[in-house]
Amino acid sequence: MTQPDSLKLVEPWTVHDSEDPVKRYAGQIPFDVHHLLLEAQQIPDPFFRANEASVQWVHERTWVAETVFEVAADQLTTQATLRLEFVDTHATVALNGTELGTIANQFRRFDFDVSWLLKVGSNRLTITLHDNAALGAERAAQQPFPVPWADMNNDIPHMNLVRKPQCDAGWDWGICLLSTGLYKAPEIVFHRDRLLSTVRVFQQHHADRVELEVVVDTDGPAEIEQTVTVALGDDEIASVTLAPGQHQGTAHLTVREPRLWWPAGYGDQPVYPLTAELDGQRWQRDIGLRALHWDLSEDDTGNRMCLVVNGVEIFAKGANWIPADAFPTRHTPERYEQLLTSAVDANMNMIRVWGGGLYEHDCFYELCERLGLLVWQDLMFACALYPSTPEFLEDVGPEIDWQVSRLQAWGCIALWCGDNEVIGAINWFDESRRQREKYLVNYDRLNRALEQGVTCADPSRLFWPSSPCNGSLDYGDAWHDDSKGDMHFWDVWHEGQSFSAYTEIKPRFCSEFGYQSFPSLRLVRQFTEEEDRNVTSPVMEAHQKNDGGNARIVEMFTRYFRFPVGFDQFLYLSQVQQAIAMKTAIEYWRSLRPNCMGTLYWQLNDNWPVASWSSLDYEGGWKQLHYHARRFYQPVQLFWLQEEGGEGLQLVAVNDLAESAELKGALRRHDLGGALLEQELLNETLAPGESRVLARMTSKRATAEFVTAFACAEMATGGQQFECENTGYFAAWKALNLPPATISVTTGDSPEGPWVELHCEQPGHFVTLEAEAPGRWSDNSFTLLPGEPRRVHWRGEALPEYRINDLQGSYQSVTSFQGTD
Repeated sequence: MTQPDSLKLVEPWTVHDSEDPVKRYAGQIPFDVHHLLLEAQQIPDPFFRANEASVQWVHERTWVAETVFEVAADQLTTQATLRLEFVDTHATVALNGTELGTIANQFRRFDFDVSWLLKVGSNRLTITLHDNAALGAERAAQQPFPVPWADMNNDIPHMNLVRKPQCDAGWDWGICLLSTGLYKAPEIVFHRDRLLSTVRVFQQHHADRVELEVVVDTDGPAEIEQTVTVALGDDEIASVTLAPGQHQGTAHLTVREPRLWWPAGYGDQPVYPLTAELDGQRWQRDIGLRALHWDLSEDDTGNRMCLVVNGVEIFAKGANWIPADAFPTRHTPERYEQLLTSAVDANMNMIRVWGGGLYEHDCFYELCERLGLLVWQDLMFACALYPSTPEFLEDVGPEIDWQVSRLQAWGCIALWCGDNEVIGAINWFDESRRQREKYLVNYDRLNRALEQGVTCADPSRLFWPSSPCNGSLDYGDAWHDDSKGDMHFWDVWHEGQSFSAYTEIKPRFCSEFGYQSFPSLRLVRQFTEEEDRNVTSPVMEAHQKNDGGNARIVEMFTRYFRFPVGFDQFLYLSQVQQAIAMKTAIEYWRSLRPNCMGTLYWQLNDNWPVASWSSLDYEGGWKQLHYHARRFYQPVQLFWLQEEGGEGLQLVAVNDLAESAELKGALRRHDLGGALLEQELLNETLAPGESRVLARMTSKRATAEFVTAFACAEMATGGQQFECENTGYFAAWKALNLPPATISVTTGDSPEGPWVELHCEQPGHFVTLEAEAPGRWSDNSFTLLPGEPRRVHWRGEALPEYRINDLQGSYQSVTSFQGTD
């Protein structure tokens, strides 16, 4: 069957200020107005220094986007529908000078019948983009009672009343650009009667087969009989006949001896091409076949929260995802692939799409399906209160139906979550604290409507009311109750507790927790001048959106480290500190399995260059945390954990996989100069899913010694191997008189890329290479021991220069790379 007869209006487009129709900016889909103006040199780069304030006028203007397209006579013999998606946000749509309507929800799809307006030859589509801030203020005045907005995050009020990414108005890690634009090409679909809408897939797994129930939804008059053909590859084909008046049909397919899809680290990710065709209109997804459910059963502690895929309990390891860039134009497939591949390379198997951003583009979920990344999908409500008026629910209802139906077929979707921290936000604002019952009823009305919308579109998956949440209809304190549900644990960063606080709770599933660091020196140089390079300068503080954030980073230095000397050491040490914070939390919580079965740290990525909780900086470069994540998220690993009471260290081995692991290696005690004081061999078998204490070590000279452990873990089947390693300390680093490591290097080239080999005379701690080019190293932020050189490969653009840092600050130089044959 041929492709549908349609016009995707990608280019050419022009955009102009409604008050200046002469000056026009040329563009193509996707575009946002800020980015068009930046490319035309009409605004300064808002990421540079403190330029953010100078571009705020952009969102206050009305912008007119226009394109002209051709229609042939034979195309006018059928019905024609204009289909709009990813329009940001408040817009008036007109075709050939006739207004079709006004829309105001970036998360909805809008269809307009344009059969009566199209003409042979040239046609003009005009989309007028209005001020979204003005829309928020207008809606606030219409509310029956105040609906508090996220004033601690947003720089523009009442964005909770506008259905666009909440972080566009600024967040505690994000710039305020309040974008507007078109992010997916408008499409003119020529069709006969019905318009193909969505396709949903429900999987039933049996011992030797998977039964697929494929539900096809259509729009349009449905006046005639039509046939939908559904196919899974070339072998499984079924047809569904839609009678007059019928908009939905169901096809049944059977896959025998299926190749199952697994989360990353647990197996492969085979996908099957599923298609549905209706009179030339075509829908297609590459989907994974998997059985998936959540175990929320009651136990001695409270209730479990464990994801089970294909009968195997999965320890969810990952991070929270925010929009990839503050300029929506830069949300490209290449950007998505860079960031999501880095997540998998760090042994992650789950991404939480956070509720203050957007329902992502299809290519995001396509990548997650291919890479084995499970998706915790928030609905787009975050950190504020929201109305439950009939008007708001009438707008949100189609949004939920469309988004859930659009994404439902992908096997990677793990659950639907109602919101981010909205139930907790009732306690944040004076109005809602004073009238808690009123605002709680308001919340419940909206949340129930969301649940009904989700379960109607996708009854096969769990609807989780909120994050954090103790469970359905449980409005308890999920920030501190670790007996059930998912937690958000912010006592360390926001309340200033020490890192040991992470080991004082036993979460069932921790879906938010984090600690900040500064970006790399290379990135800081891109948004600063020389005089700005001080962590308390106005520019560095402009690139810190969390009130008091820089002070928190520096104050925590005083608890654990000797004070850094020099700006570059401030940046370096902040990343060491961030990595230690997350390492402390995740290693302890992983050791608690099966009590704890998930950790998603805040946050994976940045949307502009900023001090933040991310492990990937704005360019996608790996901070030290990301290298540590690859180690602490490795499926089989060794952890040094502080014993209760602080007397010594425990060596814990964890195996997340569904097969046993043979560990062979050693644990060692060293003095600070690197001399080996004690060694004990390891020869252990870890059962599937086991966490076990292997050994204990104490020291009478806590400030003069440290420990290491290493092992090769070989899995019982398949021969898969993991190199396990870890370093433990008996005292805070500031108490250690660490001698200079005296690091030397040799370099060379290989098929894996340029390499640098590091040698030391005395131990180097958190040894980190930082390149003066985009890319990453094969390993970084590691312990370097005398007599045990470490070779790391560069993966990125040409490597002109690199810098080496360690905790002693003893080797701080820029070295030119010269490869050898």
